[in-house]
Amino acid sequence: MIVPLVYSFPYGLIFWLVYGLVMLPETLLLTGRLRRSAGGDTSGDRGSLGLILLGVWLAIALGSAVAFLVPAATLRHGRLGWFWIGTAVLLAGSLLRLHCLRMLGRYFTPAVTVREGQSVVERGAYRFVRHPSYTGALLLLLGFALALTNWLSVVVMMAIGVVIYAYRIRVEEAALVARLGEPYRDYMRRTRRLVPFLI
Repeated sequence: MIVPLVYSFPYGLIFWLVYGLVMLPETLLLTGRLRRSAGGDTSGDRGSLGLILLGVWLAIALGSAVAFLVPAATLRHGRLGWFWIGTAVLLAGSLLRLHCLRMLGRYFTPAVTVREGQSVVERGAYRFVRHPSYTGALLLLLGFALALTNWLSVVVMMAIGVVIYAYRIRVEEAALVARLGEPYRDYMRRTRRLVPFLI
């Protein structure tokens, strides 16, 4: 059996320390401790927050299981390099998420929430894509998957991530169009969803 590096010493120790550091702001946001203002209409969330929470844990569980159960899919060539790349991508995703929190301020919430007086934000990464925080979230999953050093784990985790965030984006954009109207439609025409000039 090939033990994934994230579950072996000393690499596992390093990875889980980084993962804990990355997940601390996510946990604080989810529990409301990073939110600068309460309130807002969450009726447009349509279960997307629950789907994200379930989907992320499912992706991690299945990705890890695949890494153990399908050793033939292990990235044997440059395995240690893939581990470090994955850890770096995990950190990059977290930094992008923190940047988005800073740019959106009180509008950055776990559930789809539209607040009174909200306007289209086009600062920082939001000048280039509409949902850079979800790009960051997908980078978190990709980083974890790469650190598992198993190509099938990457496929499984990214497939789950794409499904849950595609749904979330559709729900969020519908809520923002309904509340913000033409300014948000214009913003949609000028930007991509996740990756500048591509997606």
